Amino acid sequence: MASKLKQLQSTACQVQKLVAKHGTGYYKQLLEQNKQYIQEPPTLEKCNLLSKQLFYTRLASIPGRYESLWKELDHVKHLLKNRNELKVEDVGIAALFGLECFAWFCGGEIVGRGFTITGYYP
Repeated sequence: MASKLKQLQSTACQVQKLVAKHGTGYYKQLLEQNKQYIQEPPTLEKCNLLSKQLFYTRLASIPGRYESLWKELDHVKHLLKNRNELKVEDVGIAALFGLECFAWFCGGEIVGRGFTITGYYP
């Protein structure tokens, strides 16, 4: 166990040195490549304005998402009516999707319980 701890500390030290050496260069390169998205001047008022714009833009997109939901549900209804035309591949993909959703649910439950599997803390 002690050797693993030393190995982990050594790796963390190497990563810290790498970030210290190349981190600022990467940061500057990233900002330069994406300068068209940067709002000048970067003030608190500008950040508040952008957050309000994002909120109301997302709010305005709800009707389109609602229509998309009903289109998807109609497609699922059509698939269920024509079960004879389903391929094994489509059923497998749907089963894997359902399994993934269940796994994310279980992971969320474990995190919500404070990383315990058996139950909540008293």
